[in-house]
Amino acid sequence: MSATTEFELPTRRGLFFGGEWHAPLGGSEMTVNPATQESLGTVSVANKEDVDLAVKAAHEAFKSWRLVKPIERARLLRELAAKVRDRADEFAWLDSLNCGNPIKEMARDAVIAAAQIEYFAGLVHETKGDTVPMGDGVLNYTLREPLGVVARIVAYNHPLMFLASKLAPVVAAGNTVILKPPAQAPLSGYLLAELVSEVFPPGVINIISGDRECGEALVAHPLVRKAALIGSTATGAAILKGAADKIMPVTLELGGKNPLVICGDANLDKAIQGAVSGMNFLWAGQSCGSTSRLFVHRSVYERVLSSMKHLIVEQHKCGMPTDPKTTMGCLISKPQFDKVMGFIESARAEGARLICGGGPPDDPALAKGWFVEPTVFADVTPEMRLFREEVFGPVLAVIPWDDEETLLEQINSVEYGLTASIWTKDLARAHRLAGRVESGFVWINYVSSHFIGAEFGGYKKSGMGREEGLSELLSYTQTKNVHVSLT
Repeated sequence: MSATTEFELPTRRGLFFGGEWHAPLGGSEMTVNPATQESLGTVSVANKEDVDLAVKAAHEAFKSWRLVKPIERARLLRELAAKVRDRADEFAWLDSLNCGNPIKEMARDAVIAAAQIEYFAGLVHETKGDTVPMGDGVLNYTLREPLGVVARIVAYNHPLMFLASKLAPVVAAGNTVILKPPAQAPLSGYLLAELVSEVFPPGVINIISGDRECGEALVAHPLVRKAALIGSTATGAAILKGAADKIMPVTLELGGKNPLVICGDANLDKAIQGAVSGMNFLWAGQSCGSTSRLFVHRSVYERVLSSMKHLIVEQHKCGMPTDPKTTMGCLISKPQFDKVMGFIESARAEGARLICGGGPPDDPALAKGWFVEPTVFADVTPEMRLFREEVFGPVLAVIPWDDEETLLEQINSVEYGLTASIWTKDLARAHRLAGRVESGFVWINYVSSHFIGAEFGGYKKSGMGREEGLSELLSYTQTKNVHVSLT
């Protein structure tokens, strides 16, 4: 992909449900390029009435889709995966324009999404039941049946990847789905809808853009049987409250304030690179899995700080997201920019030591965008706001540690528990720490990557449920027991 590569912006920007495009009753609003503030045109905003129409269309489609043979559902999913992979460059261009992440990384998102779709296509026959021994003359067995209409609401940091990969387990299990793209970056959702329309029967996969009203209406609708979110902890709490009124299951993949631990015996070159990679500066730190609290043993503390600063300067420099050479994009919006700058100011005021970054870059070519340089604060203490709260931006807190008990107490003192990364050559220590950190996903001498089939999810306020593995597929089914007397 060259720096001059461009595609056409989507021309169809209505609400896609029931296999057709519909003008939104809720109206429209402008979407912009966060790196330049240039308009990318208007996008549809679904209101409660739009949601009702979309859900009813999905419910009608469910009546026949649930009867489609699993092997046919798998075939259609694979066909969609191939189309997503073929259009990876176009999806990357759209997402880099609309959400501000580097185009090179967004191309990887499309490939990952296609692989996830294919993975769940391969699991369609695993929605099977069991036989239960009951003695002579009795047959007792279970069936796994789909739930019905499922609502999936995704975040803005990986728009296409979240939309495309998260539809897969839902429809593989025989449900129909309504996808809500992120309000800040819905453009790739319109292109995905075009591809869906070429593959799936009407109403099986529906994509409607909107804001808070749209999401709330989806969760509240009586025909929606499950809701799943990738988003903030506050939004997750709101969805959980709404679902409680319906006694409806949810899956929530929420925020994180994730630790990366460097022990005194670690391979420091690899550990320092891991600390930089784990912060996900590529996405301007806008990642729930970012290891944004770096705990460094005091014996190597200053060495790590010095080396990490040089590595960050070498590897991550803010640039235009659509340039393939860019290694760090921008924040999604002015509210997010103001939030991140507020964390930086509070860290300064509370006495943290600034190692690098601390504000927007000096490059005049980037002046109109929501850019913040990679920022590192040392000597962060548990009392500081930067230690406790998720920034969702390129700000890393570094904390020295001496003994394991205090380390674990500090790691587990926050309300989040999504990921953790541990760097040591001591195998016993590695497993000991992994067993005691309150996190749902732990890397040892590694960081950041997800692996197909390895289930991902959080403890505490980082969410509930697991994704990216077999249990995600099964979570979109319900179990029926059948008891037969043969006498």
